[in-house]
This record gives sequence, C-alpha cells and structure tokens, in this order.
Amino acid sequence: MSSYSTLQELVAIDSPTGFTDRANDYIEKLMQRYQWRTRRSNKGAVAASLHEKPTLALAAHTDTLGAVVSGINKNGSLQLSPVGGLVLTSFEGEYLRVYTMEGKVYTGTFLLNNPSTHANKDVVRTERSLNKMHIRLDEEVAGEDEVRELGIRIGDFVCFDTRYQELPSGYIKSRFMDNKAGCYVLFEVARRLAEQQRRLPVELFFSHYEEVGHGGTCGFAASIEELLVIDMGVIGDDCEGDERYCSICAKDSSGPYDYRMRSRLVQLAEKQDIPHKIDVYPYYGSDGSAALQAGNDFRVALIGPGVAASHGVERSHRKGIEATIDLCLAYIDDYCSRP
Repeated sequence: MSSYSTLQELVAIDSPTGFTDRANDYIEKLMQRYQWRTRRSNKGAVAASLHEKPTLALAAHTDTLGAVVSGINKNGSLQLSPVGGLVLTSFEGEYLRVYTMEGKVYTGTFLLNNPSTHANKDVVRTERSLNKMHIRLDEEVAGEDEVRELGIRIGDFVCFDTRYQELPSGYIKSRFMDNKAGCYVLFEVARRLAEQQRRLPVELFFSHYEEVGHGGTCGFAASIEELLVIDMGVIGDDCEGDERYCSICAKDSSGPYDYRMRSRLVQLAEKQDIPHKIDVYPYYGSDGSAALQAGNDFRVALIGPGVAASHGVERSHRKGIEATIDLCLAYIDDYCSRP
C-alpha cells in the first residue's frame, strides 16, 4: 500500500478558497517530481499532462473551507465572514490561524460570545450565528487599535486546524478530506502512470475555487473531450455512500452526469471488483457541475472516496481512497484503449 505522506503534507498547508498559492506550489513541484509537464491557468489552477493534446481530464479541487476577517470588535476580538459552506456548530471551539498581508501568522479560537457556562446560563440554548460568535486572539489585545497594530486588517484569511490523524484501522480523520483526499487520488494516479512511462492523452487538473462555485468553469486544455471529477462521496441517511468505497455519482443538485461515462465506470468497477456505490447527492455541486454550466463541451462524470461528516470533522478510509485510485486507473486504461 502506498504512503500517505503527500496527503498529510497537503492537508497541513492552509488553503481556503482564494488563499491557495502555497498548496498550488506544492502540487506543481510534486507533479514535476513525477515527470509531468505543468502549467498554470490564468486563474491560477495547476494542470499537469503527459501529452501535447490531452483529451481526458481528471480534476480535483485544492481549496477548502475557511474564512476572512470581516470586523475588529472594540474588545479586541474579531468577526469573520465564511469562505464556503462553513458549519458554525462544527467549527465552534476550533483553533485557527490568521494570516496578515505582511506574512505574520497569529493563532486564536472561534468561540460563542460570552462562552463561559459559569457566566452565561444560556450558552447551550444560544443560536449559533455569525453575529453571536467571534475569534479570540492569543495576543494581549484589549481594543481595536491594538489589533490593528499587530497588522491584522479586514480581509485577512482565517484558517482552521485540521486535526489530521491516520489510524491503524485504516480510517483517516481530518478536516478538509473534501477534497484533499481527492487531490491525493490524483497524486497517486500521477505517480503510477509516470512509473509506466506511457505518453497518455491525460491531464490532471487541480482547481482552487470549487468551494465558491467556479473552480471548474475554465482553464482546461482546449483539446479535452471527457472530464472525470474526483470529489468526496456523500455519506448520510438518504445516501448509499460508505467511507470504505468509491462513490459513483449518478446525479447531484445540478442534474445527472454523463450516462455513458457513468455506465462504463460501473462496468469497470464490477469487472475488476473495485468496491463502489452508485449514489444520488441531494445537496451537492462539483467542478463538473461548474464546467457544464459554464458551457464547456465535454462529457462529465463524478466519483470519489466516501467522506463522513462533510464540511465538519471529516473522515475517510484507505479502502475508499484506494478504490477511487483503482477506478481512475481502470478508466484511463479503458479510455486509452478505445479505437
């Protein structure tokens, strides 16, 4: 079984939407280490290829949830504005980092206002909303001027701790498995294809605006005909997904994915005994959704390892991640063998 060091390294790089330069640099260097040619789209996405005119793209998104500073309170605490679908009840109490434009990093905690149960009998009953929560900085500040003297200003990015853990049972629990687990799938596809030394018409595309809806709208090679998106498989009471399986999405909130591609993915999974589930996601959109809505004329399918507690304290499993890698490689082989 392959090492998961590159997943752990990528998770450790803070990369909320709009603040992904360091993660993009890491991905570009890794792809070059695997002997893939890289380029950056005008918007900054990383693309890697083995061929001058790739016709099959595999895409995953690098960006995660996060926030920006939206206000400085009179008592020296901060207000935040979410980046992506931040679940306040999940992120309450989480440690975080605030990055200033000058490159300074300050730590803090995201808390309910007046959070002590010994001073506030309504702590449990209080509705969690942005106007009732704040960032407590780990600095000796008691007012707005002292915060500004630190260099903190409106718009500075707020990045939350990931709590990454790999467990002997095979589970990997961490924030932002959506979609750094998907990026890891592409890392392994890149590494394994490079070992085969085949010039396949494949592009690996790492978008970085997926969490706000426009990551997959543009930037692909002009020759692309099919797009296979790798993103988290939904797990929930009304879904079939499982952390130990690769989910194949038939339809999400944007509509059905390409039937021919999905059928072939299912056939390959069945033929090669790849653990998989076919699913419908009720509240979900992907880079594939964005690509189609932007008018791109290519076929799109969506698969990914099951991820529990999405947009919260997420968890996946090595089996689901490996199944997704295996299905990607099977689809690439099948695609490249077509007449």
